Amino acid sequence: MNPIHATYKLPTADGTRACHFETGRLQAKGGAPGFKVAILGAAGGIGQPLAMLMKMNPLVSVLHLYDVVNSPGVTADISHMDTGAVVRGFLGQQQLESALTGVDLVVIPAGVPRKPGMTRDDLFNINAGIVKTLCEGIAKCCPNAIVNLISNPVNSTVPIAAEVFKKAGTYDPKKLLGVTMLDVVRANTFVAEVLGLDPREVNVPVVGGHAGVTILPLLSQAYAAVKFADACLRGLRGDAGIVECAFVASQVIFQSFTCPNICSANSGNLLIHACMIDHMQVTELPFFASKVKLGRGGAEEVHQLGPLNEYER
Repeated sequence: MNPIHATYKLPTADGTRACHFETGRLQAKGGAPGFKVAILGAAGGIGQPLAMLMKMNPLVSVLHLYDVVNSPGVTADISHMDTGAVVRGFLGQQQLESALTGVDLVVIPAGVPRKPGMTRDDLFNINAGIVKTLCEGIAKCCPNAIVNLISNPVNSTVPIAAEVFKKAGTYDPKKLLGVTMLDVVRANTFVAEVLGLDPREVNVPVVGGHAGVTILPLLSQAYAAVKFADACLRGLRGDAGIVECAFVASQVIFQSFTCPNICSANSGNLLIHACMIDHMQVTELPFFASKVKLGRGGAEEVHQLGPLNEYER
């Protein structure tokens, strides 16, 4: 499997140029075969910074950027970055199948983001149909791909995606992951701020769902849990409005930051990530967010909840 080779000859006396390409299987930095990644909704607030981060990832060899509007401009900008991945743009429903063919990893930030005053039901009414259409394309063109679903409300869009894949006969519960690492990143940052720690030294498990009261940080299992618990509970009672405002303002950047690690897992490096996944062994609920060990095949192991204190129960 050889990388692309190209030779370019300078203009000759008659003004003509010659250019020759030899193409093989694209490779990531270091010579290992890279991953073919598609971002569906690449021109949106999450999709654009996510595309930039994926272009910077040495494990990505081909990056497909799809959207129903503005994808050519985003594709041009991202393709000018001097990193290894080959970038291709796709515009509109008629090019969806081309964007998905042969893809290893699909990331879906498509749809509208939550805006001030919007409920999760409002989001669902808009985004449910978008997710359904995109997942039908995935089932047809890349049924073995790992799917990272960002489109909110994740509590509802993940089950929709699962039903689409089940209907198509392509459902693999290990490969459908709702992205909830955002909640862990925030919890780590908030805990670190209260305790005066470096956020990189904090690890707060967050389980449940990805909306409102369904998000449960397990403070009893966090670093310096006893010291933090009382302060956190007071903060949750007193500053809910502030937290909600921070959510609306920052979600697009946070979501972009939390996604690219999946490529490292696909390369064989096992990662512990927070995902919403189908796992009856943890809870009686059909879908539940918890710590998941990711690998080449998607979710390789779902962590148990562990001991919970009275408040968490």
